[in-house]
Amino acid sequence: MMKVSVLGYGTVGSGVVEIIRENKELITKRTGEEIQVKSILDLRDFPGDPVQDIIVHDFEEIKNDSEVQIVIETMGGLHPAYEFVKASLESGKSVCTSNKALVAAYGPELLETAQDKNVNFLFEASVGGGIPIIRPLKVSLAPDEILEISGILNGTTNYILTEMTEKGADFDSVLKDAQEKGYAEKDPTADIEGHDACRKIAILTSLAYGKQLDFEDIYTEGITKITDRDINYAKKLGAKIKIFGSSRKVGDRVAAMVAPKLITSSHPLYSVDGVFNAILVKGNMVGDVMFYGQGAGKLATASAVVSDVIEETKHSNVHMKTLWEHEKLNLMPLDEVTSKFFVRVHGGREEVEKEVAAAFGKVTPVDVGYTDEFGFVTEEMTEGAYGKAADALSVINKIRFDA
Repeated sequence: MMKVSVLGYGTVGSGVVEIIRENKELITKRTGEEIQVKSILDLRDFPGDPVQDIIVHDFEEIKNDSEVQIVIETMGGLHPAYEFVKASLESGKSVCTSNKALVAAYGPELLETAQDKNVNFLFEASVGGGIPIIRPLKVSLAPDEILEISGILNGTTNYILTEMTEKGADFDSVLKDAQEKGYAEKDPTADIEGHDACRKIAILTSLAYGKQLDFEDIYTEGITKITDRDINYAKKLGAKIKIFGSSRKVGDRVAAMVAPKLITSSHPLYSVDGVFNAILVKGNMVGDVMFYGQGAGKLATASAVVSDVIEETKHSNVHMKTLWEHEKLNLMPLDEVTSKFFVRVHGGREEVEKEVAAAFGKVTPVDVGYTDEFGFVTEEMTEGAYGKAADALSVINKIRFDA
């Protein structure tokens, strides 16, 4: 029997316990060994809940319990999650986690500790919730050189942009609606400013290339500047606005970014709407592979966590190597990254068209009937060149155009 402990009995932690209990027979058949939750760490008590009998309030009880071989971290945040995970690995216990902040910040260190102690540190649920992406990237796509990863990595922002597109609603009212439906947190900053997607693309890129990409080094732009006018321009272009986390190989360097983009119907992720997430991976041999599903939610995320528990049970006393070194990836400076841009500037077309041409050269005008501004699409250019050209004009907003 494999005995496990769960750190945190919140949304995901309770989902993990529920799945292990409800699918007990199926999991036992697939692992060849019964998995039992021996203890749950939480500051709270849960009177009336069957788990109350196994609730503990002191992590040391779990750390020093020789019967517990796997620790499941679902607390979230960096501290004390990091300290508890590190101590668990050092005491010879395998760990699995859904904590993207922890993995993005300490991934190489925790993987190194797991290797030194001949245990495992797995984190399938840290990116994409219930969408299997970490293991396929490490195992199924191992023969390939990864050329590009591009994903709609946050269900909250995708829901907001979908509602703005389909219902013509403004950002603030859709955000409020998302919060009422439980799609957005009370403090939605991490989602709407792109920080959540940034940590996820940092993890995927680090795994794809085997070296560390710090999320703090990735240019990150949220969706708070997107307005109904941007949506109307997008429709005129036959496009949708989505926020992407993306990275691609350029020679011996990697270009990485989180930002809204305009995509047309020819793009594989064009139809990914609502709270759904999708990740497109391009390999030099396999070509395009897409992973699609619910990127969050209690049971979807908990299912990914339990899949790691099953893997660690099958590989008890066998370390599964993950290539992710401390050495930093060679990140391309933002100024050198190229794109087309959709740009809106103050002033009517007749008023500013000559200034736009002087700054940007050849552009394609986009007319949706506004007389107080001019919208256009640039030719492909570097971010640095865009910045210099934009300085000469009064820019309202710009969105990169993946076309």
